[in-house]
Formats: sequence, structure tokens, C-alpha cells
Amino acid sequence: MEKRKPMPVMLTRKQYEAAKLLGGDAPNIMLFGGSRSGKTFLISWRMIHNAISCPGSRQAIFRKHFNTVRTAVGQDTLPKVMKLEHVYHRFRFDARDSVFRCDNGSEIWLLGLDDKERVDKVLGKEFCVVYFNECSEVSWHAVQTAMTRVAQKVVDIFGKPRRARMFFDENPPSKSHWSYKVFILKLDPVTRLPWKRPERWTSMRLNPSDNMANINEAYKNILGEFTGKSKQRFVDGVFTDDTENALWKRETMIDANRLLNMPSDMDRIVVGVDPAVTDKESSCATGIVVAGKKKIGITEHFYILDDRTFRGSPDQWAKQTVKAFDKFRADRVVAETNNGGALVESLLRTVRRNLPITQVYASRGKIKRAEPVAALYEQNRVHHVGDLSTLEDQMCNYTGPGCDIESDALDAAVWAITDLMNGGIGTIHQTQNII
Repeated sequence: MEKRKPMPVMLTRKQYEAAKLLGGDAPNIMLFGGSRSGKTFLISWRMIHNAISCPGSRQAIFRKHFNTVRTAVGQDTLPKVMKLEHVYHRFRFDARDSVFRCDNGSEIWLLGLDDKERVDKVLGKEFCVVYFNECSEVSWHAVQTAMTRVAQKVVDIFGKPRRARMFFDENPPSKSHWSYKVFILKLDPVTRLPWKRPERWTSMRLNPSDNMANINEAYKNILGEFTGKSKQRFVDGVFTDDTENALWKRETMIDANRLLNMPSDMDRIVVGVDPAVTDKESSCATGIVVAGKKKIGITEHFYILDDRTFRGSPDQWAKQTVKAFDKFRADRVVAETNNGGALVESLLRTVRRNLPITQVYASRGKIKRAEPVAALYEQNRVHHVGDLSTLEDQMCNYTGPGCDIESDALDAAVWAITDLMNGGIGTIHQTQNII
């Protein structure tokens, strides 16, 4: 029987139960709940323990964006846990491949789903554990792909075979997300039929109230300021219903027109940006949405190709914008300048001097700006490519002034599609009030 050393941090009763669940019989486990409840810490601890206990094992941590998994997990959580466990000296970080290599031959890979070429290459390997960090941002298609690679057979240092596993964590989105169907309703999210073996999909809710001993006073004050659906998601840790008064309806306006793959030969592609000009813990994210249009017969159709909404410094979101521009070979960046003014253009030009930019200024409220775009969805002329959960949650829950739902991705999408509707009028240096 393997003897485990106690963790060098004080676990609460709920966290101890979650740690036991991660080492239990179920092969697919999700920890969900409010922010700063210890979900990522516990799963990272489990993966480090697996790496040390199972020589030659291979594990992978996925997140939607590579930059986020590298900084939030690779440069923060994993090293912290290694140091707390006094095993940091046993791991070497290979920056070229973004892999933590243990001295016993085990590996922990860091992967962003936005780097498709690298993900495809890595998924040629087999893994014993795959972890989807913030799975609310990840598509079910990506999960299904990873399932086929969780096949590495490993034994621990005592000669005992270890079960292949998939771990998940998230701040719960709306009930229409696949994670709610899979782990709470115990349904196949595609067929909507019950799982034949529902015991294989188990979950536990962890909230900040379960981790108060490890949360600083400043963040406790931030948690106390959340209201409405943001409080439900980031404090109470519950799945929410879509809002009746929102402009978008998920099933009829988004799901009904969803595509799995990007169409070829797009007529025009733009990157919409709703910038955050500050870099504080309480700052909004920067909305970065890639959209395109293509004429089918005599009718123009519009496509949301990617949502790269990003919380980070101005320099970081500017680089993320240019990266999206290059990946999709976009024609133009459409950036709102209400808050940043000339600073927004200046930041982008620091990254790419000759970047084609249209600056737009919002002279009307968000709902008024969004209504013409929502009308296109009602006409079945807008298609989301893949699962764009962050954007879709905002679309289906934002109701206007006074609403506590963030709208950064929504705003970026509205700017992008509005530009495509108007034929991309404007020049690089000219500010366009296009609505």
C-alpha cells in the first residue's frame, strides 16, 4: 500500500475530500466552483504526485490559449506546488517544448488549443493523464480528441498499474455548456442520451468559502463586490440559466447555425478589439474576436472564427491581437478607442508598425450597437466555428446597463461584424463612427 506524505499546506475538509476524489476510481473528474477555491492547486498537486510516483509517465495540461496556460499554470501554480512539496529540484522546465521533465523520465506538457499545429503534433503521443484547466473555455470536440490519447499504460514505483484519467476544472458557465450536461446531468452533450456508465463522470463543487485561510484580504474584498450572475459564478460557484431578456438565444440563434470547421476562401476577415487600458486585478479583459464573411449565392454570411478574449497588460493584449491577425491572415484590426484613444493604436503599432487599423468610437449604448448584429443571427446568417463559450455566455446573458455580466468579447464581436456588414469602410488613420 502506497504511503503518501501529507501536503505541506493545511487543506480544509472540503479540499481534503476533493484530493481523495482525484485519487479515486472515477476516470473523469471535474472540480468546479468559485474563484480562488484551490481547484487548480489540487489538480496540479495530483499531477506532480503522479509524475514522481510513475517513472516515464506523460501528462498534459490544456487551456484555450497557450500564453495563459504557460503563465498561469506553468510559471505560477506548478512551481509553487513543487516548492511546497520540496520536489522542485527534481524537475527541469524545457522552455522550447514547454514541458516539465522529472528526473525519473516523467513529463508534464503545457498546451494551448490556439496552437493547433503543436497540439496535433503532441497528440500523436499517448498520455496517462490529461487536464483541461478552465474547461468552460474549451470545446467538447477538443475533449473528445484528447480522449483518444489518454491511453498510456503506466505503473507506479510499487509496481501497481495506474488508471488513465482526465481532470477538469472551471468557474461554472451557463447550464447550456457541455460541462453541465456531461458532469451534472450525466448526458452525452451531442446525443443528449444518458451515459451508459455515469459513475465514470464525477464532480465536486469548491468555493472561496472553502479556502478562506489561503485567500488574502484584498481578494476577499473583491469577492464581496460581486453581484448577480457574476456572484453566482465566481463566488457561489453555480451554473446559471441564460437570461430571457438577452438579445441572443443560444439554441435557436447560435447552436442551430454552428459549424465545426472554418469555411475556405473567405471574402474578408477582421479582428475586433474591445481594449482594456489598465492592468489591475479588477480590470476587465480585452475582447479579441476574429470574424469573417463570405457570400453564399446572393446572401452574405458571417462567421465568428475565434474568441481570444484576454486578461493581461496592454502590451500582452496587443501581441495577442497581432497573433490572431497573423494566424487568420486578417485584412484589418477594428479597435474601439473610447477609453484608450490614440493609446490603443500606439500600442498595436508598437507590435506591428504597419498593422491596418480602423478605429471606432461608440456613440450609442451597447444594446443599440448590438441589435443589427443580433438581427443577422435571427436570419441564420451568422455561424460560430467551434465552441466559443466565453463569447456565447456574454451574448446570452448581457442585458444592458446595470447588468453585472462582462461584455468585452461581445463588444469585440459586434465591432467586427459591424465592420464586415459595412464593407470595411475607412482607412488606417481615420476614426470611423460606423454605427
